[in-house]
Amino acid sequence: MLRNREFRQFVILYSVIAAGTVVLGFIINVAAGILSLSAAAAFGASFFLFTKARYKSIEQISDQIDLVLHNADHLYIGESEEGELSILQSEITKMTLRIREQNEALKKEKEHLADSLADIAHQLRTPLTSVNLILSLLENNSDENERKAFMRETEELLVRMDWLITSLLKLSRLDAGIVVFQWESIDVNNLIRTSLRPLLIPMDLHNIELQINAPAGMIIQGDSGWLSEAIQNILKNCMESAGENGKIEIICTDNPLFTEITIHDSGLGFENKDLPCLFDRFYRGKNSSAEGYGIGLALCKMIITRQGGTITAKNHPQGGAIFSLRFSK
Repeated sequence: MLRNREFRQFVILYSVIAAGTVVLGFIINVAAGILSLSAAAAFGASFFLFTKARYKSIEQISDQIDLVLHNADHLYIGESEEGELSILQSEITKMTLRIREQNEALKKEKEHLADSLADIAHQLRTPLTSVNLILSLLENNSDENERKAFMRETEELLVRMDWLITSLLKLSRLDAGIVVFQWESIDVNNLIRTSLRPLLIPMDLHNIELQINAPAGMIIQGDSGWLSEAIQNILKNCMESAGENGKIEIICTDNPLFTEITIHDSGLGFENKDLPCLFDRFYRGKNSSAEGYGIGLALCKMIITRQGGTITAKNHPQGGAIFSLRFSK
Protein backbone atom coordinates (compact mmCIF):
# COMPACT_ATOMS: atom_id res chain seq x y z
CA MET A 1 0.00 0.00 0.00
CA LEU A 2 2.82 2.38 0.82
CA ARG A 3 3.92 2.18 -2.82
CA ASN A 4 0.84 4.26 -3.59
CA ARG A 5 1.83 7.93 -3.54
CA GLU A 6 -1.68 9.10 -2.67
CA PHE A 7 -1.88 6.63 0.21
CA ARG A 8 1.49 7.83 1.53
CA GLN A 9 0.33 11.44 1.36
CA PHE A 10 -2.86 10.52 3.22
CA VAL A 11 -0.87 8.68 5.95
CA ILE A 12 1.42 11.68 6.44
CA LEU A 13 -1.52 14.11 6.57
CA TYR A 14 -3.45 11.86 8.95
CA SER A 15 -0.40 11.42 11.19
CA VAL A 16 0.07 15.19 11.43
CA ILE A 17 -3.61 15.80 12.20
CA ALA A 18 -3.77 12.91 14.72
CA ALA A 19 -0.57 14.07 16.47
CA GLY A 20 -1.87 17.62 16.70
CA THR A 21 -5.22 16.41 18.07
CA VAL A 22 -3.58 14.18 20.69
CA VAL A 23 -1.22 16.96 21.82
CA LEU A 24 -4.15 19.38 22.07
CA GLY A 25 -6.08 16.82 24.08
CA PHE A 26 -3.28 16.35 26.58
CA ILE A 27 -2.97 20.14 26.89
CA ILE A 28 -6.63 20.28 27.89
CA ASN A 29 -6.36 17.33 30.31
CA VAL A 30 -5.09 13.79 30.51
CA ALA A 31 -8.50 12.20 29.90
CA ALA A 32 -9.01 14.22 26.74
CA GLY A 33 -5.52 13.27 25.57
CA ILE A 34 -6.13 9.54 26.14
CA LEU A 35 -9.51 9.75 24.39
CA SER A 36 -7.96 11.55 21.42
CA LEU A 37 -5.15 9.00 21.25
CA SER A 38 -7.58 6.07 21.41
CA ALA A 39 -9.86 7.58 18.74
CA ALA A 40 -6.94 8.32 16.42
CA ALA A 41 -5.56 4.80 16.86
CA ALA A 42 -8.98 3.16 16.36
CA PHE A 43 -9.72 5.23 13.25
CA GLY A 44 -6.25 4.61 11.82
CA ALA A 45 -6.45 0.84 12.42
CA SER A 46 -9.95 0.66 10.90
CA PHE A 47 -8.89 2.63 7.86
CA PHE A 48 -5.77 0.47 7.49
CA LEU A 49 -7.75 -2.80 7.64
CA PHE A 50 -10.42 -1.49 5.28
CA THR A 51 -7.83 -0.26 2.77
CA LYS A 52 -5.89 -3.52 3.01
CA ALA A 53 -9.07 -5.49 2.22
CA ARG A 54 -9.76 -3.28 -0.80
CA TYR A 55 -6.19 -3.70 -2.02
CA LYS A 56 -6.53 -7.47 -1.66
CA SER A 57 -9.70 -7.42 -3.77
CA ILE A 58 -8.02 -5.24 -6.38
CA GLU A 59 -5.05 -7.61 -6.41
CA GLN A 60 -7.37 -10.57 -7.04
CA ILE A 61 -8.99 -8.71 -9.93
CA SER A 62 -5.55 -7.88 -11.33
CA ASP A 63 -4.53 -11.56 -11.13
CA GLN A 64 -7.66 -12.62 -12.99
CA ILE A 65 -7.04 -10.03 -15.71
CA ASP A 66 -3.48 -11.31 -16.02
CA LEU A 67 -4.82 -14.84 -16.50
CA VAL A 68 -7.14 -13.62 -19.25
CA LEU A 69 -4.29 -11.81 -20.97
CA HIS A 70 -2.34 -15.07 -20.95
CA ASN A 71 -5.30 -16.98 -22.47
CA ALA A 72 -6.17 -18.96 -19.34
CA ASP A 73 -9.35 -21.00 -19.65
CA HIS A 74 -10.65 -20.12 -16.18
CA LEU A 75 -12.14 -16.76 -15.31
CA TYR A 76 -13.73 -15.91 -11.97
CA ILE A 77 -14.00 -12.58 -10.20
CA GLY A 78 -15.72 -12.87 -6.84
CA GLU A 79 -18.73 -10.74 -6.02
CA SER A 80 -18.56 -8.00 -3.44
CA GLU A 81 -21.02 -5.72 -1.69
CA GLU A 82 -22.43 -2.69 -3.42
CA GLY A 83 -20.04 0.18 -3.92
CA GLU A 84 -17.40 1.53 -6.24
CA LEU A 85 -15.31 -1.67 -6.07
CA SER A 86 -18.34 -3.80 -6.91
CA ILE A 87 -19.07 -1.61 -9.94
CA LEU A 88 -15.42 -1.88 -10.97
CA GLN A 89 -15.54 -5.67 -10.63
CA SER A 90 -18.71 -5.84 -12.72
CA GLU A 91 -17.27 -3.70 -15.50
CA ILE A 92 -13.97 -5.59 -15.55
CA THR A 93 -15.86 -8.90 -15.67
CA LYS A 94 -17.80 -7.69 -18.71
CA MET A 95 -14.58 -6.49 -20.34
CA THR A 96 -12.72 -9.74 -19.71
CA LEU A 97 -15.62 -11.86 -20.94
CA ARG A 98 -15.77 -9.73 -24.08
CA ILE A 99 -12.03 -10.18 -24.59
CA ARG A 100 -12.48 -13.93 -24.16
CA GLU A 101 -15.26 -13.99 -26.77
CA GLN A 102 -13.11 -12.00 -29.20
CA ASN A 103 -10.16 -14.35 -28.63
CA GLU A 104 -12.39 -17.36 -29.34
CA ALA A 105 -13.76 -15.68 -32.46
CA LEU A 106 -10.23 -14.88 -33.68
CA LYS A 107 -9.17 -18.45 -33.03
CA LYS A 108 -12.08 -19.79 -35.05
CA GLU A 109 -11.36 -17.32 -37.85
CA LYS A 110 -7.73 -18.48 -37.97
CA GLU A 111 -8.84 -22.11 -38.15
CA HIS A 112 -11.37 -21.24 -40.85
CA LEU A 113 -8.70 -19.33 -42.78
CA ALA A 114 -6.30 -22.25 -42.55
CA ASP A 115 -8.98 -24.68 -43.77
CA SER A 116 -9.98 -22.32 -46.57
CA LEU A 117 -6.37 -21.91 -47.73
CA ALA A 118 -5.97 -25.68 -47.75
CA ASP A 119 -9.18 -26.05 -49.80
CA ILE A 120 -8.14 -23.31 -52.22
CA ALA A 121 -4.72 -24.90 -52.70
CA HIS A 122 -6.39 -28.24 -53.41
CA GLN A 123 -8.85 -26.67 -55.86
CA LEU A 124 -6.06 -24.92 -57.77
CA ARG A 125 -3.72 -27.88 -57.71
CA THR A 126 -6.10 -30.11 -59.72
CA PRO A 127 -6.28 -27.97 -62.90
CA LEU A 128 -2.61 -27.02 -62.59
CA THR A 129 -1.66 -30.69 -62.53
CA SER A 130 -3.79 -31.26 -65.62
CA VAL A 131 -2.18 -28.31 -67.41
CA ASN A 132 1.33 -29.61 -66.60
CA LEU A 133 0.38 -33.05 -67.91
CA ILE A 134 -1.04 -31.61 -71.13
CA LEU A 135 2.07 -29.47 -71.67
CA SER A 136 4.28 -32.53 -71.35
CA LEU A 137 2.08 -34.37 -73.86
CA LEU A 138 2.27 -31.39 -76.23
CA GLU A 139 6.03 -31.42 -76.07
CA ASN A 140 6.25 -35.05 -77.16
CA ASN A 141 3.40 -35.07 -79.67
CA SER A 142 3.92 -34.19 -83.32
CA ASP A 143 0.34 -34.80 -84.49
CA GLU A 144 -1.15 -31.39 -85.34
CA ASN A 145 -4.76 -32.37 -84.60
CA GLU A 146 -3.91 -33.79 -81.21
CA ARG A 147 -1.84 -30.73 -80.37
CA LYS A 148 -4.84 -28.49 -81.20
CA ALA A 149 -7.09 -30.66 -79.02
CA PHE A 150 -4.60 -30.39 -76.16
CA MET A 151 -4.44 -26.61 -76.63
CA ARG A 152 -8.24 -26.34 -76.47
CA GLU A 153 -8.29 -28.43 -73.30
CA THR A 154 -5.59 -26.23 -71.79
CA GLU A 155 -7.60 -23.11 -72.60
CA GLU A 156 -10.67 -24.62 -70.93
CA LEU A 157 -8.65 -25.41 -67.82
CA LEU A 158 -7.27 -21.88 -67.70
CA VAL A 159 -10.78 -20.44 -68.07
CA ARG A 160 -11.96 -22.63 -65.18
CA MET A 161 -9.00 -21.49 -63.06
CA ASP A 162 -9.77 -17.87 -63.87
CA TRP A 163 -13.39 -18.38 -62.79
CA LEU A 164 -12.25 -20.13 -59.62
CA ILE A 165 -9.85 -17.37 -58.64
CA THR A 166 -12.41 -14.66 -59.44
CA SER A 167 -15.07 -16.41 -57.35
CA LEU A 168 -12.67 -16.86 -54.45
CA LEU A 169 -11.80 -13.17 -54.56
CA LYS A 170 -15.50 -12.28 -54.49
CA LEU A 171 -16.06 -14.59 -51.54
CA SER A 172 -13.15 -13.03 -49.67
CA ARG A 173 -14.49 -9.52 -50.33
CA LEU A 174 -17.92 -10.53 -49.05
CA ASP A 175 -16.35 -12.21 -46.01
CA ALA A 176 -14.38 -9.05 -45.23
CA GLY A 177 -17.52 -6.91 -45.53
CA ILE A 178 -15.94 -4.50 -48.01
CA VAL A 179 -18.61 -4.97 -50.68
CA VAL A 180 -21.07 -2.08 -50.82
CA PHE A 181 -24.34 -3.14 -52.43
CA GLN A 182 -26.13 -0.58 -54.56
CA TRP A 183 -29.79 -0.60 -53.56
CA GLU A 184 -32.15 -0.01 -56.46
CA SER A 185 -35.51 -1.12 -57.82
CA ILE A 186 -34.97 -4.13 -60.10
CA ASP A 187 -37.42 -5.46 -62.65
CA VAL A 188 -37.49 -9.24 -62.15
CA ASN A 189 -37.96 -9.94 -65.87
CA ASN A 190 -34.89 -7.88 -66.76
CA LEU A 191 -32.90 -9.52 -63.95
CA ILE A 192 -33.68 -13.03 -65.21
CA ARG A 193 -32.92 -12.20 -68.84
CA THR A 194 -29.64 -10.52 -67.88
CA SER A 195 -28.67 -13.63 -65.90
CA LEU A 196 -29.60 -15.91 -68.80
CA ARG A 197 -27.83 -13.99 -71.56
CA PRO A 198 -24.35 -15.64 -71.23
CA LEU A 199 -25.97 -19.10 -70.99
CA LEU A 200 -28.31 -19.05 -73.97
CA ILE A 201 -25.75 -20.42 -76.46
CA PRO A 202 -24.60 -23.30 -74.17
CA MET A 203 -28.26 -24.15 -73.52
CA ASP A 204 -28.96 -24.20 -77.23
CA LEU A 205 -25.91 -26.40 -77.90
CA HIS A 206 -27.12 -28.91 -75.30
CA ASN A 207 -30.70 -28.65 -76.52
CA ILE A 208 -32.00 -27.57 -73.12
CA GLU A 209 -35.61 -26.37 -73.11
CA LEU A 210 -36.16 -23.13 -71.19
CA GLN A 211 -39.53 -21.97 -69.85
CA ILE A 212 -39.99 -18.63 -68.10
CA ASN A 213 -43.16 -17.57 -66.27
CA ALA A 214 -42.54 -14.10 -64.88
CA PRO A 215 -45.46 -11.64 -64.86
CA ALA A 216 -44.59 -8.10 -65.91
CA GLY A 217 -44.12 -5.38 -63.32
CA MET A 218 -42.59 -7.47 -60.55
CA ILE A 219 -40.03 -5.39 -58.63
CA ILE A 220 -37.46 -6.29 -55.97
CA GLN A 221 -34.88 -4.20 -54.13
CA GLY A 222 -31.17 -4.95 -54.29
CA ASP A 223 -27.99 -4.78 -56.32
CA SER A 224 -28.78 -5.90 -59.86
CA GLY A 225 -25.17 -6.79 -60.73
CA TRP A 226 -24.58 -9.06 -57.76
CA LEU A 227 -28.06 -10.63 -57.89
CA SER A 228 -27.62 -11.32 -61.60
CA GLU A 229 -24.40 -13.18 -60.84
CA ALA A 230 -26.09 -15.20 -58.08
CA ILE A 231 -28.96 -16.28 -60.34
CA GLN A 232 -26.53 -17.03 -63.16
CA ASN A 233 -24.58 -19.40 -60.89
CA ILE A 234 -27.80 -21.20 -59.99
CA LEU A 235 -28.73 -21.48 -63.67
CA LYS A 236 -25.27 -22.90 -64.45
CA ASN A 237 -25.80 -25.52 -61.75
CA CYS A 238 -29.23 -26.38 -63.16
CA MET A 239 -27.90 -26.50 -66.72
CA GLU A 240 -25.16 -28.96 -65.74
CA SER A 241 -27.70 -31.04 -63.82
CA ALA A 242 -30.26 -31.09 -66.63
CA GLY A 243 -27.70 -32.32 -69.19
CA GLU A 244 -28.47 -33.04 -72.84
CA ASN A 245 -32.10 -32.49 -73.90
CA GLY A 246 -32.97 -31.32 -70.41
CA LYS A 247 -35.38 -28.68 -69.21
CA ILE A 248 -35.17 -25.62 -66.97
CA GLU A 249 -38.26 -23.82 -65.70
CA ILE A 250 -38.23 -20.38 -64.05
CA ILE A 251 -41.38 -19.26 -62.22
CA CYS A 252 -41.80 -15.91 -60.47
CA THR A 253 -44.60 -15.19 -57.99
CA ASP A 254 -45.52 -12.15 -55.96
CA ASN A 255 -47.52 -11.63 -52.75
CA PRO A 256 -47.82 -8.88 -50.11
CA LEU A 257 -44.94 -10.38 -48.06
CA PHE A 258 -42.29 -11.36 -50.60
CA THR A 259 -41.35 -11.95 -54.23
CA GLU A 260 -40.22 -15.46 -55.06
CA ILE A 261 -38.13 -16.79 -57.94
CA THR A 262 -38.06 -20.58 -58.34
CA ILE A 263 -35.71 -22.38 -60.73
CA HIS A 264 -36.44 -26.04 -61.47
CA ASP A 265 -34.35 -28.40 -63.57
CA SER A 266 -35.03 -31.88 -64.92
CA GLY A 267 -31.83 -33.44 -63.60
CA LEU A 268 -31.25 -36.12 -60.99
CA GLY A 269 -31.84 -33.84 -58.02
CA PHE A 270 -29.91 -34.07 -54.76
CA GLU A 271 -29.02 -36.91 -52.45
CA ASN A 272 -30.85 -36.50 -49.13
CA LYS A 273 -27.55 -36.44 -47.24
CA ASP A 274 -26.34 -33.57 -49.44
CA LEU A 275 -29.31 -31.24 -48.80
CA PRO A 276 -28.04 -29.73 -45.49
CA CYS A 277 -24.62 -28.98 -47.01
CA LEU A 278 -25.50 -27.69 -50.48
CA PHE A 279 -24.52 -24.10 -49.72
CA ASP A 280 -21.38 -24.94 -47.72
CA ARG A 281 -18.16 -23.67 -49.22
CA PHE A 282 -16.19 -26.28 -51.22
CA TYR A 283 -18.88 -28.91 -50.67
CA ARG A 284 -19.52 -31.15 -53.65
CA GLY A 285 -22.50 -33.49 -53.64
CA LYS A 286 -22.64 -36.97 -55.10
CA ASN A 287 -24.44 -35.81 -58.25
CA SER A 288 -22.28 -32.73 -58.84
CA SER A 289 -20.33 -32.41 -62.05
CA ALA A 290 -16.69 -33.41 -62.22
CA GLU A 291 -15.76 -29.81 -63.05
CA GLY A 292 -17.52 -28.35 -60.01
CA TYR A 293 -15.57 -26.66 -57.23
CA GLY A 294 -18.28 -26.26 -54.59
CA ILE A 295 -18.08 -22.47 -54.69
CA GLY A 296 -20.95 -21.28 -56.89
CA LEU A 297 -23.83 -22.05 -54.53
CA ALA A 298 -21.91 -20.75 -51.50
CA LEU A 299 -21.33 -17.47 -53.35
CA CYS A 300 -25.03 -17.34 -54.31
CA LYS A 301 -26.20 -17.72 -50.75
CA MET A 302 -23.83 -15.07 -49.46
CA ILE A 303 -24.89 -12.57 -52.14
CA ILE A 304 -28.60 -13.13 -51.57
CA THR A 305 -28.61 -13.25 -47.77
CA ARG A 306 -26.42 -10.13 -47.53
CA GLN A 307 -29.21 -8.32 -49.39
CA GLY A 308 -31.97 -9.51 -47.08
CA GLY A 309 -33.13 -12.45 -49.20
CA THR A 310 -33.24 -16.17 -48.58
CA ILE A 311 -32.36 -19.15 -50.76
CA THR A 312 -33.32 -22.80 -50.31
CA ALA A 313 -32.85 -25.92 -52.41
CA LYS A 314 -34.67 -29.24 -52.39
CA ASN A 315 -35.82 -32.05 -54.63
CA HIS A 316 -38.89 -31.39 -56.75
CA PRO A 317 -41.75 -33.89 -56.29
CA GLN A 318 -41.75 -34.51 -60.04
CA GLY A 319 -37.98 -35.00 -60.14
CA GLY A 320 -34.98 -32.72 -60.44
CA ALA A 321 -33.84 -29.92 -58.18
CA ILE A 322 -35.69 -26.72 -57.33
CA PHE A 323 -34.12 -23.52 -55.97
CA SER A 324 -36.31 -20.93 -54.25
CA LEU A 325 -35.18 -17.32 -53.87
CA ARG A 326 -37.31 -15.02 -51.71
CA PHE A 327 -36.99 -11.25 -51.40
CA SER A 328 -38.98 -9.52 -48.69
CA LYS A 329 -41.10 -6.49 -49.52
